[in-house]
Amino acid sequence: MDDRIKKIDSPEKCEIFAKNAIQKGRQDLANEALLRATELRAESYGASTQAEKEALQAIYAYEETLRVKNGKKTRASRTWQMIERHGIIESVNRAVCRPTETPGYRALLNMGLGEFAFEAVILRYPEVFSTEAVEVSKERLSSWEGI
Repeated sequence: MDDRIKKIDSPEKCEIFAKNAIQKGRQDLANEALLRATELRAESYGASTQAEKEALQAIYAYEETLRVKNGKKTRASRTWQMIERHGIIESVNRAVCRPTETPGYRALLNMGLGEFAFEAVILRYPEVFSTEAVEVSKERLSSWEGI
């Protein structure tokens, strides 16, 4: 990550940096700034573990895909409601263990942000999540590699 971006201390400043970078034809820097914004948002939410932080980053990255798709800031409201009711880890478990894939994973994959999918987070921290969530994640990720 560019040193200038590492020093940015708020998501709003990251978004301004990203807009300026796009205007100068530097999509690479814009992407880094938007990723930094997800880090800062996850930190400010109050995650108590690295797994929780990365799960939150996944949600913020998904919201970024929604912003690009809809042309305006869009909140992943159902996901946030589930987090309020069940906590971060249990919400990720529930989302991944549904019979159908999480809505964000294709959007993240299409934007080259597959590492932010819940399934990828689960496989980085299998000891934190349910056995079922780990198995489902393995199956999905192996099918994505064929895409």
